[in-house]
Amino acid sequence: MLSDKSCWFENWFDSEYYHLLYNNRDFSEAELFIRNLVSFLNLRPEETILDLACGKGRHSIFLNSLGYSVVGVDLSENSIRQASAFENDRLHFKTGDMRESQGNEEFDLVVNLFTSFGYFESEEENIRTLQAIHKALKPGGRLVIDFMNSARMVRNLVPQATINRGTVSFDIRKSVENQIIRKEIHFEDKGRSWFFEERVQAITKDDFLRYFEMTGFEFVHLSGNYALGQYDENQSDRMIFIARKPENT
Repeated sequence: MLSDKSCWFENWFDSEYYHLLYNNRDFSEAELFIRNLVSFLNLRPEETILDLACGKGRHSIFLNSLGYSVVGVDLSENSIRQASAFENDRLHFKTGDMRESQGNEEFDLVVNLFTSFGYFESEEENIRTLQAIHKALKPGGRLVIDFMNSARMVRNLVPQATINRGTVSFDIRKSVENQIIRKEIHFEDKGRSWFFEERVQAITKDDFLRYFEMTGFEFVHLSGNYALGQYDENQSDRMIFIARKPENT
């Protein structure tokens, strides 16, 4: 596992302020999305699931409540520590880097949700991640990647915003540089100034389709929202890909 804390995502995702900034996330929407996904995929009760970049485990926990055996993996030790409080004999959490093999266990389904892809500096690392996912799947297993609609995001980028969370006021500045969507996060707290950033590659639909082909996946379906409706590049907020590892792999 990579341990260099200079990686922006290791610093930010392990910070208490990350969870404070995003504490308004809609859990009911997330649960509805999971229900829609389970129905769309026609998941059987015996199927096993790997939730890759699981954060504090909200999707893993809900999938487990529906009766599935789930393993959640995240790079943030803090998030995994909190998620582990919900473990049972069919729900487990561990720290891990999604660019690397998750061991010898194979899964029926791998999910990577809420734009938890494209954090890295190069396409090679995206490919490496998909190769690791391919290895983690059983033959015939499926992959779901929920990613922002980057084309719409770039087109409608708001360069500056202020978000208040309790006594903390976050100054958010966004820009696009070399196909990287960059978010600078400035704020004052505990008597000092803080700075974090997020960097996500503006990966397009065609990029993902090319990645799938390069890593041995079969593209199955693309949806544009959490209701799993049709994708429209100009209107959709999300790109939700379903891909499959061939049976004969």
